[in-house]
Amino acid sequence: MPAMIDLYSDTLTRPTPGMRRAMAEAAVGDEQKREDPTTNRVQEMVAAMLDKEAAVFLPSGTMCNAVAVKVHTQPSDAILCERSSHVNRSEFGGAAMLSGVTTEPIDGHRGLFTPQQLEEALARFHSYGPVPKLVCVEQTHNFGGGSVWPIDQLRAVCDLAHRRELLTHMDGARLFNACVATGIPARDFAACVDSVWIDLSKGLGCPVGAVLAGTRDFIERAWRFKHLFGGAMRQSGILAAAGIYALEHHIERLREDHENARLLAAGLASICGIRVENPQPETNIVFFDICQTGLAGAEFQARCESAGVRFSGGGTRLRAVTHLDVSRADIDRAAQIVRSVVAGQLD
Repeated sequence: MPAMIDLYSDTLTRPTPGMRRAMAEAAVGDEQKREDPTTNRVQEMVAAMLDKEAAVFLPSGTMCNAVAVKVHTQPSDAILCERSSHVNRSEFGGAAMLSGVTTEPIDGHRGLFTPQQLEEALARFHSYGPVPKLVCVEQTHNFGGGSVWPIDQLRAVCDLAHRRELLTHMDGARLFNACVATGIPARDFAACVDSVWIDLSKGLGCPVGAVLAGTRDFIERAWRFKHLFGGAMRQSGILAAAGIYALEHHIERLREDHENARLLAAGLASICGIRVENPQPETNIVFFDICQTGLAGAEFQARCESAGVRFSGGGTRLRAVTHLDVSRADIDRAAQIVRSVVAGQLD
């Protein structure tokens, strides 16, 4: 039987042979003492790419968000973000637990919100409530279907936040997808915000890791919380080497993932009973609804998996994410499997 076409997430990418060689040959030291040369190098690379003063290598993007919120806020402050953002709905309430902050959600469109919506959210605060301190944005926005923040809209939102004396933070888990989709350099997006991180373990194909960047003072404070939150990794150069390889070889290839996502969206949209939320996805994420097929979500997913393709999501709204380990042929086959499942042709 052919291998599973796994569209569950781009976190499922596996290190390429070249990446594995780079990891095996990495020079290492104690990163917590800042003596690991390969970790130091990936931090310097990312800081330069984002045009920030400094950066720190962390085990995960969730830890990047946790550390950033902790550095930027004090207990009883509030952060503002789009309701479906990762920091609000996918981190087990970490901002509240680790930083003692409340979250004011904004109902945006496909994960993006406007300066006016930010103004309206700020107007909800009063003298007896928490102090608004940090605005968080997500680029690209996962639950918005890989939507890209337009640079002008991002600047306008962040400019407003800064005028109101708030700090800004970007969850840049798929920032390079936005760069490839728009042709806008990462440093231009990053210039809008006070802190930003990039994920190495999604479309870039690394097994572990993310890099948080900001001012030198911000990163010095981040080192403290990195250790406090359990982020000391010691000889992390083995992991950082994968990141260096990815930054040198895997950014432009994200374009292939975007093309495959568009092909998949077109294939799914041609199947009776399936509604694709964004028939022309900007990046590598496709959300689709199967409610009109007459199949329950769990039944649909079980049938698809038995035939060789896996999606994520609950109910009838499902997600497909293209990535390094998914080929054009896989996309064609995935669409054919879904067509057969919907038509009831599979046993």
